Parts: sequence; C-alpha cells; structure tokens
Amino acid sequence: MPAPATAAPAATPQQAPVLARPRLTAALLMAGSCLPILGAVLIAPVLPKLQDHFAATPGADVLAPMALTVPALSLGLMAPFAGVLVDRLGRHRLLVVATVLYAIVGTAPLWLDSLGAIVASRVLVGVAESAIMTCCTTLIGDYWSGRQRERYLALQAMCASISATAFFAVGGAAGSAGWRAPFWAYAVGLLLAPLMATLLRPTTRPQPASPSPAASSAPLLRRLLAPCALTFFGAMVFYTMPVETSYLLDDLGVTAPAAIGLSTAIASAATVAGAITFTRITAHAERLLPAVLATCAAGFAIVAFAGNAPVLVIGAVVNCFAGGLLLPTLITRTLALLSDADRGRGTGLWNAAFFLGEFVCPVALIAVSKATGTLASAIAVLAAATLLVAAALTTLRTRRTPTPLHPDNATA
Repeated sequence: MPAPATAAPAATPQQAPVLARPRLTAALLMAGSCLPILGAVLIAPVLPKLQDHFAATPGADVLAPMALTVPALSLGLMAPFAGVLVDRLGRHRLLVVATVLYAIVGTAPLWLDSLGAIVASRVLVGVAESAIMTCCTTLIGDYWSGRQRERYLALQAMCASISATAFFAVGGAAGSAGWRAPFWAYAVGLLLAPLMATLLRPTTRPQPASPSPAASSAPLLRRLLAPCALTFFGAMVFYTMPVETSYLLDDLGVTAPAAIGLSTAIASAATVAGAITFTRITAHAERLLPAVLATCAAGFAIVAFAGNAPVLVIGAVVNCFAGGLLLPTLITRTLALLSDADRGRGTGLWNAAFFLGEFVCPVALIAVSKATGTLASAIAVLAAATLLVAAALTTLRTRRTPTPLHPDNATA
C-alpha cells in the first residue's frame, strides 16, 4: 500500500474511538454497506411485471428500466454532496437519518400508483444510498487504521458481492407474489436505524487545523483526480461480467434460467474469493494493481472469444476473481490519501466515481456492441482498454521508482 499522504496525527478519542463491540460495529457497517446493493438488484426480476402493469403509461418501456438504474445515477451524482455533509454534520447522525429515509422512500412503491412517481421515489432512494455508503465507508476509515482498515474494506467488498447474489434471489422469490412485494425488503432500514443509533459510537468532526501540511499541500480534487478516474474505469471493469453474463450466455444459446443462475453464482463466488485473497496481500495490493487489471483483461479476452458456455464461465471466473481484488485496492489507495478532516468528502468523491462508472457500464457496452456488431466484440474492446490501463500504470510506476545509483557511476 502507498504511504499515506498525511502524517498520522496524535491519536485522540475523537479521531480513533475505542470500540467496545468491534465485531458488532463491523456487522452494522457491513449491513449498511449492503443497502445500496439491495437497491441495485432487488427489483431486477420483477421489471417485466412492473412494465406490464404500467403498459398504458406513455414511455413505460423507458421508465420501467429506469426504476432499476436511476438509484445508481442518483447515488453517483449526490455522493460528493453527501461527503460534504458527512464532514460537517458528523457520520453517525447522518447515517441514522439516511437509513430511515431509505426505508421510507424505498417502500413508497408499495402504495404509489404512478410509474413516474415510482421513478421519482427511486431517485430519492439513490440520495439516501449516497449518504449511507459514504457514511459507512468513512466510519470504517474513522474506526480502524492500517491493516485492520484494509481488511474491513475488503470485507465490505465481499459482503457486497454476496448480497448481490442473495438479493437477486430474494427479489425473484418475492416477485412471485406480485411486482410490489420485493419493495417490502426496504423496510429493513427501520430495523437497522435504531441499532445504528444506539450501538455505533459517534465520532466528532475533526477540526480543519488538525491535518498535517502534507495534506493541505494540494486541493482535495487535485489529489483525487487520478484515483477517481481510475475508479470510474475500474467500476466498469468490475460490473461488466455481473451485468452482461446472462446476455453473453444467451448469445451462445444458453437460455435456461437455472444454467444462467448457476453461472452467475460461480462468478460471484470468484469475486468473494478475490476479496478474501486481498486481506492476505494488503501489503502488496498497490504494487500488484497493474497485474490485477491485466488479469481482468485476460478474463475479458477469454469471454470474448469463448465458443461455448464452459469456456465463458472460466473467463468470467478469472475476471471476477481479479475484480474481487480490484475493488478494495481502489478504495484503500484512495483512503490513504485522505486526512481525518477530509475523509468524508474524499469518500464521497470516490463513491461518485464508482457508482457513475457502474451506471455508465451497460450504456457504454451497448454503444460499443452496436459499433462492433456483437456484445462479445465489445468485451474484446474492453479487454484491450483494460490491458492498456494496466500497461500505463506499470509505466508510471517504473518512472516514479528511482534508479539506484551504481557505485561505478557515483560522483564525489
């Protein structure tokens, strides 16, 4: 991992709270981090039923898919503002309020009878998710440091991968009772909010004067421009296989839901395995980032040229395993650049980059597939782009590493 951009300030109770129940604290933060994932996948299985119900509504074929995708767009756009609020109002209070709001607007489609109103409620879901995700990640940075922080961030990525598969299954099962039924799951926020209010230890906002001179030598936006750009691209790399696997299998003639579900579950398990592996190589994760991206590219290449489903699944496993390493590496390298005073804003910018990349991913692949003719060809283009980014990172690392002065060339 890179050395933090700030010198570690003296530990104070406000900056490093002593946690009486660290495991319970971690469990609540992981549960909160899963809420935006619930919003992203829960209603996917019932979208056809939703669209059929509002078939008479003008533009239903556009508005219905937006009910699934608009929370990610809203989250990405609002995350920087959530980061500002996190630093100004405090993480604990905002997290509790946002979790309650999440439950209220998330369950709103249970009684709304307008497709436009449902889409508007989904926009508000994304606003609440932006605050929840930023607060949870920032609190991980507040409560833990060093290797512990990196491991909990890897656990956050692992929980997100597991919950995506679980929520998809829950949404499909609940959808058998009607398209409104899955929205009841958002009420879990009303269970989590009281626990967060009583069991999570509040942290006070650090004073602006506390950061070291190294932290204030460059504006926050300038410090995070390159990491956020890499995160935006990394999000596209990370989400491509979970989003596109079913379509790629369909192009190969695999249409059985059981086969598609099994293939997706195998790839998801590979992501979890990658996140677990990250916890064992945290000291080398930053140095291995180009190799991780190159492995993602190799997985894409296998998928792009796969002639049958087993080969495609192998490529997806290779890609998703590297993706499980990629996500925690991106967030830990960004948190290392942040001081206590700007951790909320920095985390908000990172979340904005990541979720906007998630939102753009399917749109970009559709555009490239139309230009190249097939989705597999678009995946091949993404493989080449990922390999180029890996090569660029390798070149930058080589240039930044000073060449040792040979004794024969030394001058007095």
